[in-house]
Amino acid sequence: MPPTHLTLPEVETLARAAHATQTDKAGHPYTDHLQAVAHGVATRGGDTDQIAAAWLHDAIEDHALTEEWLTTAPLTPRTKAIVRALTKHPGEPLEAYAARILTTPGALLVKQSDLAHNANPARLAVLDAPTRTRLTAKYAHMRNLLGLPDEPTAEEAT
Repeated sequence: MPPTHLTLPEVETLARAAHATQTDKAGHPYTDHLQAVAHGVATRGGDTDQIAAAWLHDAIEDHALTEEWLTTAPLTPRTKAIVRALTKHPGEPLEAYAARILTTPGALLVKQSDLAHNANPARLAVLDAPTRTRLTAKYAHMRNLLGLPDEPTAEEAT
């Protein structure tokens, strides 16, 4: 019998519970970001593994879940690989992080959706000017390292 993996609704429920107490830089529930990234992956033609990874893309980095949990989680190997690729390690050079994303099948689409939501002008507008300037430059640099267009298209920013 093949292994049973979590369904997308189960992954969403798990991610929402894991990040329930977290907020983004503007003070909004962090789960709103996860939902937007998952939606962005789906609208860009992402598959089930990529959508599941979108829900979990920050779980290890933000300490909402552990690497040990991910190792034994009932997820496909591809979903786990994408989550690991998108988990930035403390002190890791952005170039190494980008290279890992580019060499992991399926990870670039998830990161593209993540960056598009992070760089959404409406989202950035509520931040103070120094933070907005710093993040805009950070996201543009990451897009450049990944070979993505400088600015997200209108469709990406949703």
